Amino acid sequence: MKTAFKWIKRGILTLLLLLVVVAVGGYFWLRTSLPQVDGSIAVPGLSAPVEIARDDRGVPTITAKSLNDAYFAVGFAHAQDRLFQMELMRRVGAGRLSEMIGRPGMSTDALMRTLGIYAQAEQQVKSASPGLKSALDAYAAGVNAFLAQRSGALPLEYQLLRTEPEPWRPADSLVWGRIMALQLSANWREEKLNLTLKKALPPDLFQILLPEAKPQAGLPAPWFGHINVASNNWVIGPEKSTTGAPVLANDPHLSLSAPSVWYLVHVVTPDRQWAGVTSPGMPLIVIGANESVAWGLTTTSGDTEDLFEEKPIDGNQNLYQTPEGSAPFETRFERIKIKNDGKPWGIEVRTTRHGPVISDLDKERKPTDPILALAAAFLQPDDRTADALYAMNMARNADEFRAALADFASPQQNVVFADRQGHFGFVAAGRVPVRRKVFANGLLPAPGWTGDYDWTGTLPFDQLPQSYDPAAGWIATANNKVVADDYPHFIAGRWFGDGRYQRIATLLQARPKFHVEDMEKIQLDTLSGPLRDLVQSWLPLVKDGDPVIIGMLQRWEGHADLDRAEPSIATLWVSLTANKLLRKKLGKSYDDWWFWNDEVLKELIRDPKACAPESCSALLGATLKEATDRLRAHFKVDAANWKWGALHRMHFRNPVLSNVPLLGDWLDPELATHGDMFTVNRAVPVEDTETLEMSDVHGPTMRIVVDLAMPMEAQVTLAGGQSGNPLSEHYADWLLDWRDGAYRSIVQPSVHTLTLKPGN
Repeated sequence: MKTAFKWIKRGILTLLLLLVVVAVGGYFWLRTSLPQVDGSIAVPGLSAPVEIARDDRGVPTITAKSLNDAYFAVGFAHAQDRLFQMELMRRVGAGRLSEMIGRPGMSTDALMRTLGIYAQAEQQVKSASPGLKSALDAYAAGVNAFLAQRSGALPLEYQLLRTEPEPWRPADSLVWGRIMALQLSANWREEKLNLTLKKALPPDLFQILLPEAKPQAGLPAPWFGHINVASNNWVIGPEKSTTGAPVLANDPHLSLSAPSVWYLVHVVTPDRQWAGVTSPGMPLIVIGANESVAWGLTTTSGDTEDLFEEKPIDGNQNLYQTPEGSAPFETRFERIKIKNDGKPWGIEVRTTRHGPVISDLDKERKPTDPILALAAAFLQPDDRTADALYAMNMARNADEFRAALADFASPQQNVVFADRQGHFGFVAAGRVPVRRKVFANGLLPAPGWTGDYDWTGTLPFDQLPQSYDPAAGWIATANNKVVADDYPHFIAGRWFGDGRYQRIATLLQARPKFHVEDMEKIQLDTLSGPLRDLVQSWLPLVKDGDPVIIGMLQRWEGHADLDRAEPSIATLWVSLTANKLLRKKLGKSYDDWWFWNDEVLKELIRDPKACAPESCSALLGATLKEATDRLRAHFKVDAANWKWGALHRMHFRNPVLSNVPLLGDWLDPELATHGDMFTVNRAVPVEDTETLEMSDVHGPTMRIVVDLAMPMEAQVTLAGGQSGNPLSEHYADWLLDWRDGAYRSIVQPSVHTLTLKPGN
C-alpha cells in the first residue's frame, strides 16, 4: 500500500512538473509573437532602407527617403503591433465576422452586408487619386511584407479562434473610414428608437421625452437618445498664445477598450514630417500635425441619415409605392459563411429608391411592422473622404487644408485647424442632405411614398458651418450646436447639451494668453456643472433628508474627482430617480434610452403626473434615502469617504481575451478615473445596480495639444498602449499617465531601431 501511494505521489508530481513545463513552454512560444524591434530585415517592395526607431513606450519614428517607403513602414509597424486589431476591423467591415467567431457574428455580418460597407471601400479604391492609391498600395505592401517574413507565433487571439490572417488589400484600409461613418452617424438608430417609444408611451410622456418640434430649418430639440459619441476640440489664435503661434487641442471620445483605437507615430521624409495618431489599418494621420498645419476632429452630430417608411402594394409584397406609382424592391442575395457550420447562411437584401431596407434585420419584426429604408450620406456614391484625409495630410497651410475639406463627405466632423503662419479655422465638414421638407424635425421615420421628404441634394461646401480667423481669437466645439438660430439650413433636429462647450468657452475667455500646459489643464477639467445643478435643484424638494448628505451636496462645487464623495451620491441618486420614473414605462427600451438625460429629468420632476402616485418630493426623498443607504452598506465608512474612484472604474477590456475565464480579469488593469458624463474630461459611467460599480466606458481615447510654433513637439496621452499584444510591455503602459494627465511629446529618443532593407 505504501508503495502504491509512493507511485501515486510520484505520478502527481510528474504531472504537475509536465504542466509547468508545458505552461512555461507555451508562454515562451507565445512570446515569439512579439515584434523584432532591433537589427535589420530584408523585405521586397522598398526603394531604399527605412528606419523604424521606437522609444521607451513603443512609439515609432519612421525615417524614409520617400513617402511611399514611409507608408510601407507604417504598414509594417502596424502589423507588428496591432495585427489582430486590423484583422478584426476588416472582417467586421466586410461582413465576415462569422467566419472567425461563429454565430455570435451573424447580426453584425447581416448589417454590414445589407449596407454594403466593404463594397463602398472597394469603390473608393477604384476612384482614389494617384497619391492616395500609391499610399494604400505601399501600406498594403508593408503589411504583407510583415506577414511574409514572420516566423513566430501569431498573436494569442488568432490561436484561440484558430484562424490566420489573409493578405492585406487597399480596400481593407478604407473600410475603417466606412465603419467610423456608420458608428458616428447615429440618427437612424435614434429614429428607430423614437418610433418604438412613440408607439408604446402615452402622448404626454412622449411629448416630454421628445417634444415634437416643427420642421423648421435649424430648430433644436432637447437632446434625446443613447448616442455614444462625443469629443472636444479647440484652437486659439496667435494673439492668445504665449508663443505667438496658434495652439490646437483635441480629445476624441470613443469607447474605451483594449487595444487603443489609436496608434501614435512620427513620420520623417526628406522634405516633410508628421506626428499624430493613426488608426491601425490606415496609413494616414487622422489627428495630429505635419510641419506646417495641425488639425483635430469632433463629431458634428448632424442629421445625415433618414429612415423612410415604405408602403407595400396590397396583394404584392414585392412592390412598394412611390410618387410615380409602384416599383419593385431591388434584391440581392448575400451568402455568409459561419465557422464550424457546414451550411452557409444567406440573407436577401432589399433596396428601395431611398436605400437598403434595414427593418429586415430585426429578428422580431412582424409582417405588419413598417418597412424602413435607410438614406444615409455615408451610403452615397462618389465618397471622397479618404482623398480628403490624404490632402489634409499633405496641406502646407490653412488655406490648402480648408480646400481639402471640400471632399470630406462622411462622417460629418467639426474640423479645427491652424498653421504656422497664424491662421486658424473650423468647418463642419461633410455631406449634409437637403430635404424637400423635414419630417418631425428629423427625429422620426418619414413617409417614403409621398416624395415630400425626399433628399434633393447636399449643402454646398461654402454654406456649411465654418469660421476663419475669428476676432474672438478662439474656436471650440464639443458636439454642441454649431450654428446660430438664424442659420438658414437644417443641420440637426437635436443637439447634445452644451455643458462641455460652455465650460471650455468659459476657461478660454478667463485669461488673455495660454500655454500648452494651460490647454492640458482644460482637457483634464472635472467640473460637472449639469450634474451639480440637477441635484442642487432637487435638494429643496427633499423633506427630512439626512442632514449630513444634504449638506455635502449643497456645498459641492461640482468637481467629479475620484477622491470626492459627492459624485458618488449625486450619480447614484440621479440613476435611481431615472429608474424609478421611467423604467416600467419604457420597458425594454429603457436601457437604450437612458444616457444621463438630465434635461428630461428636470422636466419630469416639474410634472406631478410623472411621479404619481406619490409626489415628486416624496419620490426624490425616497431615492436619495435609497442611494444613501446603499452607499453606506457598500462602503461601511463615513459618507465623506464614499470615494467616487471606488465606484467609477475604467476597464481596459480586449474584445476576445476578455471572454476567456481568469485571463480576461488578469489582463484588465481596472483603474479609478475622474470625471463623468458632463465633464470636459469625459468619463461616462454605466451603472451596475447590484455592485454599485459605475464603469467608465466612454471617454477621451487620447488627448493631444499642438503648439504651431513647434508642431513636432505635440504633447499627448493615450488610453492604453502602442501594442495590441498582452505579452508586450507596451500593452497598457500609457494608462496611468492618461488617467493622471501626464503628457509627453510624441517624438522621444529611441531605445530600439529596426532597419527595413530592400530585398527579395
